[in-house]
Order: sequence, then structure tokens, then C-alpha cells
Amino acid sequence: MSTQPIIVSASPHVHSDRTSKKLMYDVIIALSPAFLVSIYVFGLGALIVTSVAIASCVLFEYLIQKYLLKTAVTITDGSALLTGILLAFNLPSNLPIWMVIVGGLVAIGVAKLSFGGLGFNIFNPALVGRVFLLVSFPVQMTMWPTAIENNTNVVDAVTGATSLGVIKEGLQYGDTMTEISSRIPSAIDMLFGFTGGSLGEMSALALLLGGLYLIFRKVISWHIPVMVLMTMAVMTGVFWALDPEHYANPIIHILSGGAILGAFYMATDLVTSPMTKKGMIIFAIGIGIITVVIRLFGAYPEGVSFAILIMNAFVPLINKYFKPRRFGSKIKAKIV
Repeated sequence: MSTQPIIVSASPHVHSDRTSKKLMYDVIIALSPAFLVSIYVFGLGALIVTSVAIASCVLFEYLIQKYLLKTAVTITDGSALLTGILLAFNLPSNLPIWMVIVGGLVAIGVAKLSFGGLGFNIFNPALVGRVFLLVSFPVQMTMWPTAIENNTNVVDAVTGATSLGVIKEGLQYGDTMTEISSRIPSAIDMLFGFTGGSLGEMSALALLLGGLYLIFRKVISWHIPVMVLMTMAVMTGVFWALDPEHYANPIIHILSGGAILGAFYMATDLVTSPMTKKGMIIFAIGIGIITVVIRLFGAYPEGVSFAILIMNAFVPLINKYFKPRRFGSKIKAKIV
């Protein structure tokens, strides 16, 4: 008698009636409000960068799977589409098209398919593409469009530094936070999206609404985003309390840069994040600490991407020491 082999697929292993495809499209829906804000702020540039990033990611996945790996083509599962959107959200809207295409190739060809495809990749593909472009083309990747309103109340985009970049540069030249605060957007502007940066840094409010949607839909757990932002708030709050003229307050650190985008949409990637709740908390605290250390003491004004990729590398170790109880294992009876 022949027996049917049991095949265990790659992670993520989620007990749910929803498919990976449905989960991907839930995340895409959650990103829609922030995408609309980025189009309003940056106009055609945001639409072009996003369209090119999506097209390149989907096309490279198709070509590599069909002609190089000669495996089943999986472009309809939504993962390449989501990678393209997240890659675009980490790029300035004025980035040359050919650089966006290179980012898509690295994200799909190197970070995803070279490891075996969805479920096998160690690092978040969109962040690998973003960091590759940042290291390879630092000038173009740090020429951020800044949202301003002209006399006709139409939003234009001019090249400028992000809020974190202005703070980093000002402190290096001996300015105080009181002096710098007049050169950066207010907390309200950061909340609603009128600030400089990448497409995914436009509206903290839109990103938060999408993140709450994902938690409500149980696509992600609250543990990672809440602990990342809480760790950042506590650490930056301590430094700010000790020396408010040389450290920005926690509100600025949470609302500016890629903190919310990274915490809700990339650190929570089911493939590259820990399996257990305890593991998620350790993972998130690590991201928060590394982000703050890079922002305050590193060469770059932003550190979210590096922090997530570094902690991605620790996920196998975290999973090893924070394993869920095995199915069928005996539970010791508690003596009352």
C-alpha cells in the first residue's frame, strides 16, 4: 500500500480561512489612503514612481520564474504587486525611472527569488531594494521633494531635506532644537502629510488608519507596531528630557521618517518576522532601539530600513528560543 507524503510548506503558517493572496490585497487596501495623499502632494511623480515599481517587480518575477528558474509563475498572488508598492513608498517621487527599475530587480531577483520565492526569503524584499539604491545612489536617494503650497494654493514639490535630515544637519552645525524647529514642519503637518520625504512618509494619519485596518482584519498583530513605536518613544523621550535643545521630542521621531510605515507594513511581514508573540516583542524592541541609535548617533538621519533588515537576520534565532508549543505535546498538570 502506498502512502501519501505529508508536505510542509514554507512559512508563514497562519491558521485562517484566508489565502496569502487575500492577505496581500488587504495590505494593499490599507496602503491606499497613504498612496492617495502622496499623489495629492507630489502629483504625477508619485504615480509614475509607483507604477514603474509595480510593473518592474511583477515583470521581473514573471521573467525570472518562467525563463531562469523554470518554475510556476506566481505573479497573481499579489506579493510582487505589494513589493512594488512598498518599494515605491520608500523612494522619492523624483527618482529617475531606471533607478526604480533597478530597485525592482534587486527586490525581486535578489531578495526574494534567489532565496526560493514567497515564504523562503529572509529579508524584506522592498527594503533590500531600497537600501541597495541608497548605498549605490546616495545623492539621488536623498534629494527629497518637499511639499509646499504656492500662492494659488496648489501643492508644488521642490528639492529639500526631510525633517530628520534638517535636524541632523542643524545639530551638527551647532544649532539648537529651538532654532531648528522653525525650519521643520509642525506635528500637524507631519500628521496630515505636508512634509518632505518619500512617498510613504507623507501622512502619518493615513498610515495609521491603514494599520488599524490591518489589525482589525487580523492580518497583523498589534505587538510589533506598538512595541516598535513605544520603544522609539521611550528612548527618544529619555534623551529629550535630559537635553531638549540637542534632541528632538518623541512626537517628531514617531511622525517623521519611516517609523509608522516600517512599524505597520514592513516589520510585520509574516515571512520575515517571528512566529510567537514573545518573539515579536523582542523583534520589535530591537527595531526600535537600532532605529533610535542610528537616528541619534549614526551617519544617516533615518534608520528604520536598516533596523528592520538587521532584525530580520535575527528572526531564525528568535524563533529558535521562542518556539510555540508543539501540537500534541503534554502539558504538565498544575497542582492546586
